[in-house]
Amino acid sequence: VQLVESGGGMVQPGGPLRLSCVAPGFTFSSYHMSRVRQAPGKGLDWVSAINTGGGSTSYADSVKGRFTISRDNAKNTLYRQMNSLKPEDPALYCCAGLKPGVVITTTLVYDYDYWGQGTQVTVSS
Repeated sequence: VQLVESGGGMVQPGGPLRLSCVAPGFTFSSYHMSRVRQAPGKGLDWVSAINTGGGSTSYADSVKGRFTISRDNAKNTLYRQMNSLKPEDPALYCCAGLKPGVVITTTLVYDYDYWGQGTQVTVSS
């Protein structure tokens, strides 16, 4: 099962983007979900996570106050609103479903059961 991502693109510094991730074919509501990103030549960078019910979220310090993660379990969809984008934010952004019991800030690939194909975010004036 692969998650289907959309919403990436190019935006000016300070601008917003909204990413979506649709999860067909598995029990989306049973999974804590994370967003990670990878910039060219760098490793995975954990960005945010949300619990199964959507009532608890966590963010990396680098995005806290600018990014918001949310989910709609009825639509099997994960969202991320990104505001005030900075020149250091460009990367391939992926959504991923966490395996039960793992640390939600993990960047280990094998800690995730499901992955999206990623969507590219570019920040440029």
